[in-house]
Amino acid sequence: MLQPVKPLPLEDLKHVLEHTRELWSEARGKSFFITGGTGFFGMWLLESFAHINDQLALDMRATVLTRDSAAFAQKAPHLATRHDLRFIQGDICSFPFPEGKFDYIIHAASDLSGTQLQNPVNLIESTLNGCRRVVKLACDRGAKRFLFASSGAVYGPMTEGRKHLHENAPVSAMPLQSRSAYMEAKRLGELICSMECESHGVTATIARGFAFMGPYLPLDSHLAAPAFLQAALCGKEIVIQGHGQTVRSYLYGADLAIWLLTILLRGEHARPYNIGSDIPITISQLAESTAKACGSPAGIRILGILQPHETAEVYLPDINRACTELGLGVFTPFEESLKRTVLYHSPINNP
Repeated sequence: MLQPVKPLPLEDLKHVLEHTRELWSEARGKSFFITGGTGFFGMWLLESFAHINDQLALDMRATVLTRDSAAFAQKAPHLATRHDLRFIQGDICSFPFPEGKFDYIIHAASDLSGTQLQNPVNLIESTLNGCRRVVKLACDRGAKRFLFASSGAVYGPMTEGRKHLHENAPVSAMPLQSRSAYMEAKRLGELICSMECESHGVTATIARGFAFMGPYLPLDSHLAAPAFLQAALCGKEIVIQGHGQTVRSYLYGADLAIWLLTILLRGEHARPYNIGSDIPITISQLAESTAKACGSPAGIRILGILQPHETAEVYLPDINRACTELGLGVFTPFEESLKRTVLYHSPINNP
């Protein structure tokens, strides 16, 4: 039996409401359809939706597609039992359309499991077929607005000399390599959503996500932030597989929810918005900050060395478009983001 997760801290939910309060008048009494509701994006969206619905008495309703509704009920009973959330079970590529009209669609489902990554053709097919299915639902039910959760991966590797990736940067620089499957699938997903929605009068908005941290971060991930956190919380040595000079950035989950909801309700049609922090941190700095925040005495081991002929990879979003056009920003500093993430996931606070 799954161990139920802790609800999000009230402080975080208040933070989301504070930065989105003025957006919700048009959504009063409306209906949402959400895919990917059980993942990191989805859990933040569902908890934010529920809190905002309660606090503003908006009488909104959401139908959430999940692969296993019984498992989700065990994982998050505080959400599964809510009257304003309805969970339906099905595969993203073939789920039966539920009854009723949907005004807003959020397509946040994404399968990056080891099985899918090892089979790039299946990854592309499932991503595109899933997009087609959800877009068809939006068009058939006369949705007003559609949000597609894409990825910063569409840009491919950052070209040397570029400091931040702008939305107008060329996409998919490695189209003939198998590891390009995810970025190609997301890029084509953007195209499908934009063209099909436009032909049916649905506003399609696109969010290109980068890297995040916060409660609900899956600690069994192969990515650096959760892997470091898992090791430090268990009192184990943090191991950096490379040279540690690679540059990344991290946006807190509550800020992520603010960005996604704002783009859904205010974003322009077929205009992608990068979602993430533009504040750089090296992988070594991330490891050091994580060990310090967790109070881990086990230390850090770096397996690689940056060679004189090498240049450290930099992968940062340019977020000027979202900040200037939609009033968004990095509201939670990195150190505070890490502190809250550690507090939520700490075994001391999870008896």
